[in-house]
Amino acid sequence: MKDLNKKIMSEIKRSLGDNLDEAYVTQAKKYELSTELLSDKTKNSHQEILEAHVEKLNEVSAFLDTAERELADINNSKLRSLKEDEVYNLNASFLHAYYFENIGDQHSVINMDSIAFMRLERDFGSFDNWQKDFIACALSSRNGWAITVYNFFLNRYMNIVVDLHSNHVPFASYPVIVLDCWEHAYYRDYLGDKRSYTFAMMKELRWSRIEERIKKVEAMAKVSQGKAQ
Repeated sequence: MKDLNKKIMSEIKRSLGDNLDEAYVTQAKKYELSTELLSDKTKNSHQEILEAHVEKLNEVSAFLDTAERELADINNSKLRSLKEDEVYNLNASFLHAYYFENIGDQHSVINMDSIAFMRLERDFGSFDNWQKDFIACALSSRNGWAITVYNFFLNRYMNIVVDLHSNHVPFASYPVIVLDCWEHAYYRDYLGDKRSYTFAMMKELRWSRIEERIKKVEAMAKVSQGKAQ
């Protein structure tokens, strides 16, 4: 389990930036999104949102350092509010980073002999079934995310609908494909046509990055199952 935790923390550090230690002090990476399916204004706005969440994560971390644990309570508790904001901003930072990294491939292609293709086909019955289910999740998400995760409890890949950044996330799950479904992600360029935005982003999924994630998560799965070499 120690090895699994190390792998997870290493991936979070890689995605969020320089120094993510126990105090959660970190910096937002700068992303150059190559897609032409989002306007420059939308891309700049995305970067600003990531930076704002990382800044808030650092602020919350600083407040938590001095929060009085003896005053914790289920109602009107400063500690409780800070712990909620901690997860909210950590998830938001992590998911935005993962979203940026898996879109924008103008030559997007998935090979049928890739691990990504074979795993999605295995767990959804066919690659087309995965696509249909993922699109349905994107259209079902309110302000939130559509995510393909590997679930360590079920030992399989599944699509989930996340509202905001923290609602309906199953435990023991690790994201491999992430789509931002907040209105700010698409409204400037697609108005209310969320379906067209979803199709556009899926046309440019960066399968090489997704393949790397799947290889990493399957290495983690072996550790969690005690099968590591």
